[in-house]
Amino acid sequence: MITKISANNINSYQPKTVTENKNFNGHGAESNLTKKQKAVVAASSVAGMTPVLMILAKRKGFSLNPAKILKTPIKDWALFKYKPVNKVIEFEAPQILAVAAGSIAGGFAGGALVDDKKNLRAKKREILSQYLGNITVPVGCVWAGAKMYNKFEKQLINAMPQLKSTTKAAQTFNKFMKVIPNAGLTALFLGIGIYLGNKVSNLINEKLYNKKVERNIKPSDFAPHVDDLCMAISMMNKETSLGSKLGRIIPLALVVPGYQTGIAQEKA
Repeated sequence: MITKISANNINSYQPKTVTENKNFNGHGAESNLTKKQKAVVAASSVAGMTPVLMILAKRKGFSLNPAKILKTPIKDWALFKYKPVNKVIEFEAPQILAVAAGSIAGGFAGGALVDDKKNLRAKKREILSQYLGNITVPVGCVWAGAKMYNKFEKQLINAMPQLKSTTKAAQTFNKFMKVIPNAGLTALFLGIGIYLGNKVSNLINEKLYNKKVERNIKPSDFAPHVDDLCMAISMMNKETSLGSKLGRIIPLALVVPGYQTGIAQEKA
């Protein structure tokens, strides 16, 4: 049996290739969820990471008894305590990956609960974009950079030029030069991580969802990487209260990937 194909049918036929939907950018369109729905997603992201944070706190000797917690000064709570450095929760690569996984799982669950089922596919894509592209790859690069810095810290600092003058200006210059290796490597590996993460995210969505992704890095993309920046600084300044203080910001920053996952929607 031969089926006749008209000119109209030929013109209307469009094979599905990786170039379809060229406007797809690797993320859902701007969400049209209400403030209440977004609040649910944010709360579910926090709820998802809470069990992981509780385990990390317990391993460091913090009590999970609500009565004891309420009697403890807020500054000494597990998430807020930053000294002594060896008795606080450390947020390095394994801890960040675990907390992020909890946040994203919670955000997905909350989004699936309050949003239309037609947007579930977009949220699944966002899981990959957030966890691999925005978390795993950047964290891996920053972790590697921090390890490298800690191994060669003395050599890097000693390689910086120093003025022999005892004037205030010379001393200020010397201090500035000594922090350049730390700051430079932090910026370098964070930038590499964000760039590679973006490429990985685009590639994954293209291969798994058969959609060509043309998503360039925008200034707003750096916002979710506060956790990477804080981790890099804290790991490169392990023995200081500054590094420990910045580590307290990481859990708050990790609410972002869960929230972005939950509010992701298909483009119109």
